[in-house]
Amino acid sequence: MLIEISLFSSIYWYFRSVTPIIEAIDVVKTFGNTQAANHIHLQIPENSIYGLLGPNGAGKTTFIRMVTTISRPDSGKILYKGQALNQNDALKMGYMPEERGLYKKMSVIDQLLFFAEIKGMSRTDAKQEAVKWLTRLEMQTWAGKKLEELSKGMAQKVQFLCTIIHRPEFIILDEPFSGFDPVNADLIKDLIIELRNNGATILFSTHRMDNVEELCDFLCIINNGNVVLNGDSGSIRRKMFAHKYKAGYLTEQSFDNKTFIPLQFEKTTDGRFIYTFHAENNQIEALLQQSTQQGGLIYFAEDLPTIHQIFVDTVKA
Repeated sequence: MLIEISLFSSIYWYFRSVTPIIEAIDVVKTFGNTQAANHIHLQIPENSIYGLLGPNGAGKTTFIRMVTTISRPDSGKILYKGQALNQNDALKMGYMPEERGLYKKMSVIDQLLFFAEIKGMSRTDAKQEAVKWLTRLEMQTWAGKKLEELSKGMAQKVQFLCTIIHRPEFIILDEPFSGFDPVNADLIKDLIIELRNNGATILFSTHRMDNVEELCDFLCIINNGNVVLNGDSGSIRRKMFAHKYKAGYLTEQSFDNKTFIPLQFEKTTDGRFIYTFHAENNQIEALLQQSTQQGGLIYFAEDLPTIHQIFVDTVKA
């Protein structure tokens, strides 16, 4: 029998400080009659993966453009490591936009060297870093190929490398998994986690909620230019927990004359029978005891809401 216990928040974040690398204070940005940023307050903790979520037109790209100094707030301020954000800070960042920006006629190696040098890296260091990453991703034989000769997935890898080659301390990834097959998506996920573990901070924007749930330490949902939800992922899921639990069996069960009656029943494609119950904190042991007494229990877990459910409920509210 497998019993899953969900923690209030990861031990990793419990024992460390959360100094912000980016802090937005009362940030406003308006385009005509549209307020793309409506008095935004948020902090992006150093050395974290921070998910910036929202429906189309919510204001995510506007915020990213202000953080990278491409545009400036109409009012309010953005701090970088506690000081007013400036263009020199942008040189310490890596930005992978949703609309990719590579040169089709330029070779892979020249792309990497170009983006490294415009970020202030010497040509010698840029060459060393380019060789390291091309070797790491087994792309050495593609170094002299022009971008237009590459598949979409291969070009995406090059774009990712152009984003991180200058060793940025703050990395912005806008829909980074677009165009990747599952194998390469997992490769990039592992690299994102490795970069975080090595000291980088990643601002991660996507519509793929499964990736957010898997990667993000913190998340912020923006809708109509407003921050509507903000905090560490574990605490947000816990806060929205509706005291539901799932019990799984390999055979169909009857709960006639039982204390706890299922709210929901599901037969999965792999032959499991999953029942959802409601139980208050002082009833959990009784529910587990009932579930065990049924015989054949293989699974018992809290039914914490997914990031997808939280996103939909928050945006619709």
